[in-house]
Amino acid sequence: MTGTHAPTLLVGNCSGFYGDRMSAMREMLEGALEDGRTLDVLTGDYLAELTMLILGKDTMRDASLGYARTHLRQLEDCLGLALERGTRIVSNAGGLNPAGLAERVREVAKGLGLDVAVAHVEGDDLRARAADLGLDGALTANAYLGGFGIARALTAGADVVVTGRVTDASLVVGPAVAHFGWSADQHDELAGAVVAGHVLECGTQATGGNFSGFRSLAAAGVDLSVPLGFPVAEIEADGSSTITKQAGTGGAVTVDTVTAQLVYEIQSTRYLGPDVTTHLDTVRLEQVGPDRVRVSDVVGEAPPERLKVCVNELGGWRNSIELVLTGLDIEAKADWVREQLAPRLTAQEVTWTRPTPPAADADTEEGASVLLRCTVTDPEQGPVAKAFTGPAVELALGSYPGFTMTGPPGAPTPYGVYRAAYVDRSAVEHVVVLPDGTREVVPDPTAYAEADHTLGLRPSPYPAPADTLNRRLPLGTFVHARSGDKGGDANLGLWVSHDGPPDKYAARVTWLAKIISPRKVRELLPETAALPDDAIEVHVLPNLGAVNVVIKGLLGRGVAASTRFDPQAKGLGEWARSRSVHIQEGLLT
Repeated sequence: MTGTHAPTLLVGNCSGFYGDRMSAMREMLEGALEDGRTLDVLTGDYLAELTMLILGKDTMRDASLGYARTHLRQLEDCLGLALERGTRIVSNAGGLNPAGLAERVREVAKGLGLDVAVAHVEGDDLRARAADLGLDGALTANAYLGGFGIARALTAGADVVVTGRVTDASLVVGPAVAHFGWSADQHDELAGAVVAGHVLECGTQATGGNFSGFRSLAAAGVDLSVPLGFPVAEIEADGSSTITKQAGTGGAVTVDTVTAQLVYEIQSTRYLGPDVTTHLDTVRLEQVGPDRVRVSDVVGEAPPERLKVCVNELGGWRNSIELVLTGLDIEAKADWVREQLAPRLTAQEVTWTRPTPPAADADTEEGASVLLRCTVTDPEQGPVAKAFTGPAVELALGSYPGFTMTGPPGAPTPYGVYRAAYVDRSAVEHVVVLPDGTREVVPDPTAYAEADHTLGLRPSPYPAPADTLNRRLPLGTFVHARSGDKGGDANLGLWVSHDGPPDKYAARVTWLAKIISPRKVRELLPETAALPDDAIEVHVLPNLGAVNVVIKGLLGRGVAASTRFDPQAKGLGEWARSRSVHIQEGLLT
């Protein structure tokens, strides 16, 4: 990969998280596009904020671990095939121990009788310097690195590259830099690769997975019983790309499925990375063929001067019970059991869910029942162990009628707390270890810029025509959604479906941007009511027909510590789509 290869670079993905489909690596290596082309590079994303916590706990038990062991099993099965196909493999499966994983890959290759050039990228792990950097108490502390270390490994001839905590998109940026020979100041090209990487990073979410328009795919003839194919990006020298999938695989690639991934877990219209700041409001999508969406016109600028750090700390212990409430007087039953338990609970934090009465005259017992969940957390194990479960069990014959639990109370489990920190680049030494063992420091960018996150914020009042006669219908009548988490913040992307009448699309986009204000979000999602006045931001992405809503603090201290019903906000978008809004008659079919 020196910039003298084919005009496009074919990059695929075989993992969107630690636990994704084990067979995906082989499927992607054996597969091909409709024209017969096979992959130049196969990437795998195994890391998330929660995954870093899991790997941190692994290293507490065994310092030689800390990497995604499933990736090693995939390589045991597929290394020979990758070499035969000439496909390079790039992953962040190294986690907290990329050097250890690289050595294990060499051992596997030797055992298979294969000559495999393995490189790794390190320098992201700041645990040894946590105290000096003001990161006291960190179980894990990893700076997000960029793609230039990966690029150097590939130009040095690596067949397999494993990294620690690079940004998810860097797994695609690095191969593109190596293939096209981009420099650090080619910001538009780098930003284009970031967008392609962001679309690929969550695997089948780009081909119909977790897609609110799944019924429209089925109506179009997509067989949803077939496992979804993983996405592929055909990247061009100017950073533009075409998102597609291999022939014969399940799912679909449409403007809407790609948009669904583009608005996933973003913040403002400025997407910050260690190599480039990407202007998400410049991205243009076009359906150029079946299962082919072109991504173009992406603008980038210099990256921020400081690096983001993923910090996980041990927060304490948690436990929960689920009580079943059946039939009449649901609220009164819930009130009684809460009154009975409350005086006996000593945990620092006690959270109860709010049961909603079931449908009247239900024809099954399950249909007549609801769940009441109590979750407790505490810095110490004692208050969430027998001190919590004992009093609950003792009520079995002395509380509301029909008292039962979904199962016996479990043992306490430890939980972690995620937080983002920022450090000067001088505190991080980005190092690539080449296949021959040579260590090289990857230079920092030569220019930086401070992103303006107010650009793209929804103005108030929104400049749009006055409402006319309207009907009350679900928001999801012609609006798709994708939601997720960024630490304690929830992200909710909403956009207008491309399946509707073309002559109504522009007006629908204007309507969406007008109706989704911070105030309206609080109406749609009453659970946000207690958040501070400035907790909700709405960013407009007109090229995508979308708005992105950031709800700060909704998830508390992050997924591992959250006591919410949906701690990663995965279903938040579907809840929002189900809520009723006033839609103008002229926007409906």
